[in-house]
Amino acid sequence: MQKFILIKTTSTYQDYKTDVANINKIPIVSQLLDIVCLNTGMGFAAIARVTEDKWITCASKDKISFGLKPGDELKVETTLCSQVRRQNEAVYIDNVATSDTYAKHPTPAMYGFGSYISVPVYKKDGSFFGTLCAIDKEPAKVDNEEVKGMFQLYAELISFHLEAIEEKERAVAELNEEQHIAELREQFIAILGHDLKNPIATTRMSAEILMKFSKEDIVKRNAALIKSTSIRMENLIDNLLDFARGRLGEGIKLNKTKDFGKLENILEQVINEIKTISPNRDFSTNIRIENPVNCDPNRIAQLCSNLLGNAVTHGSQDNPIELEAVCLNGQFKLEITNKGAKIPKKVREKLFEPFYRIEGEEPKQGLGLGLYIASEIAKAHEGNINVKSTDKETVFSFVMPAHN
Repeated sequence: MQKFILIKTTSTYQDYKTDVANINKIPIVSQLLDIVCLNTGMGFAAIARVTEDKWITCASKDKISFGLKPGDELKVETTLCSQVRRQNEAVYIDNVATSDTYAKHPTPAMYGFGSYISVPVYKKDGSFFGTLCAIDKEPAKVDNEEVKGMFQLYAELISFHLEAIEEKERAVAELNEEQHIAELREQFIAILGHDLKNPIATTRMSAEILMKFSKEDIVKRNAALIKSTSIRMENLIDNLLDFARGRLGEGIKLNKTKDFGKLENILEQVINEIKTISPNRDFSTNIRIENPVNCDPNRIAQLCSNLLGNAVTHGSQDNPIELEAVCLNGQFKLEITNKGAKIPKKVREKLFEPFYRIEGEEPKQGLGLGLYIASEIAKAHEGNINVKSTDKETVFSFVMPAHN
């Protein structure tokens, strides 16, 4: 074979390295090129990326020291592959010396080959990708139906695998972009929720001051409404912040204490807040915490608030909501009962998923995060939440070890 000059520019390889990489991701490429050489008797076979101004080796099998490796470039105008691209027609040459078309063609003389094959490879969308080609310095019998059929089949096989790889990479790129957007969205939620907590706390405090010192009934009524609204907003923001922290990998953080008096007091506070938000609902409570419970009282209060809020939303208006919190036999148990409609089994199985809403249900207040956050708080305390629902009542039970 005659010596020839390769063009090896970093910029060119960088421009087409994805094409080179994708071809080499096809698991059968090496075997395919081996079979091409074996069945044709030719010593060099390659898959090339061919454009109007580029000819770049993607994969090669070189048994005759032709000298082309993946990433190597030839001047496209000196190759017969440029003709294949322009004319959309394969080239098969048994013997250059006896060919009427190629005996005096400059390309065989330049590269010193006696036999040659170049078959176009098209992508699924019909665009031209490159060629499957083979050469040898000696003549070979390649201009026949058997070889043509084999090369056509292999070209289609390359196209199929290339499309599959590119489709997978597009899907991965889209997934990565969606994950990035989701992460930014969750970061935004976390920042927004954090920044909203202070003004809402100020609003609530101002409402309490008005309720305490104002002598006008209309001011007191509106202050009570502002307070109940601010409590509702605080609960929503707490749930959003916890959800965002969980999605960002921080999870539910606990600040445990064994001060069972604090736990009892904070549960009473939650009940009073829910009563403020829902002045037309009746509540029946039984809180008996006479032993230490190793827990985060504020988180237990958040869990209780979410379960009570769910009971207010879905429970019967005509019956009281029952709450029982007890510590017995080394376990802390919080149970909330309402007389609402029975929850179907298929719905119960999804109740603790984030943003879950019952199909066909009228829109109600909330984000669909309350029960999810409650279940995450339960898990953080090594406990669990169960729900039982019958035609008479629905009971949510939270149980955790008192000394975990």
